[in-house]
Amino acid sequence: MENVYAEEWDQEADRPGFRWKRIRLARRLGGELLGASVYELPPGEKSYPYHFHHANEEMLIVLAGEVVLRTPTGLHQMGHGDAELFNTGADGAHQVINESDAPARFVMLSTMVNPEIAEYPDSGNVGVFSEAPGSAGEEPQLFKFLDGGAERDYFHGEPFPGED
Repeated sequence: MENVYAEEWDQEADRPGFRWKRIRLARRLGGELLGASVYELPPGEKSYPYHFHHANEEMLIVLAGEVVLRTPTGLHQMGHGDAELFNTGADGAHQVINESDAPARFVMLSTMVNPEIAEYPDSGNVGVFSEAPGSAGEEPQLFKFLDGGAERDYFHGEPFPGED
């Protein structure tokens, strides 16, 4: 059993603009097919860069405080008890922002489909993961962020017959 209001954090991010604390709730409870993380987001901070997933759906539930949810349809105020679902694909793009003067706490639920690809529309980056981020296993073999505009021909670098 775990409590979503616990103060024992599993992870903290300290990059300016993206500071948060995280309880890996589903991992603590032994989850394999369902992910759940509780976040505490300080005033003026964002959860992650604006992004969407190709393999996994996510759901946001606000536990305490107020956040602004950024989606393709704009900015939406959310408070205690509000929930939103993010389907796969560009229509499910999202970012959680705390524009209030107090910390906010929310849970992010996710399916845990492997492998996973995430896109970051603001930067044009693409995340390629052999396992869904937050999986309970060891560190994934493939966990890369790439320039989404860096395309190559399918046969780039492959030897052709007769070449040494």
